[in-house]
Amino acid sequence: MLSFRKGLKDGVPIALGYVSVSFAFGMLAVEKGLPLWSPILLSVTNFTGTGQFAGIDLIRSGAGLWEVCFTLLIINIRYVLLSLSLSQKLSPQITFPQRLLIAFGNTDEVFGISIQKTEPLTMRYMMGIILCSYAGWNAGTVLGVLMSSALPVMFRTALGIALYAMFIAIIVPPARDSKPITKVILLSVLISCLLTFIPVLSKI
Repeated sequence: MLSFRKGLKDGVPIALGYVSVSFAFGMLAVEKGLPLWSPILLSVTNFTGTGQFAGIDLIRSGAGLWEVCFTLLIINIRYVLLSLSLSQKLSPQITFPQRLLIAFGNTDEVFGISIQKTEPLTMRYMMGIILCSYAGWNAGTVLGVLMSSALPVMFRTALGIALYAMFIAIIVPPARDSKPITKVILLSVLISCLLTFIPVLSKI
């Protein structure tokens, strides 16, 4: 049975990757003029990297509450599908309130690690991997806020690459063993490139 300790162990690489990215988030939020407590509160209550980076830009530009909420909903809509998929792997003993708690901590990286398990996912395991990842994200945010004026811009920008590198490290091993996963990854890369580089599609 998957234990809390196993979850913590699996969460360590995620947490280390999150520290660098949330560090950059904390620094960027302060640079954009947000009060020191603001990025910390955002990290504690949201736990969504892309959404938080987009959120501080919207807040800084004076967007209204509903505009911020709707934008973050669209950005994070993928988690509905991720959570539906992950729910099929959860132990039947996990209650509905516990599932809501898991949904809050279900990030791309947590999903990528958890979905590979062959055993039913226990609440203890999920809390281990989520709490470890969550701690890394918030620790990085606090450090970023405290050191917002101490590091050069080039170094702060480079920190943002860590999350993408970590996600690639998560998806490559299963792609080697599964042709369907490989096809999905290649299709996703192709669609992303089309939406980025084709002039008409890039306006979507």
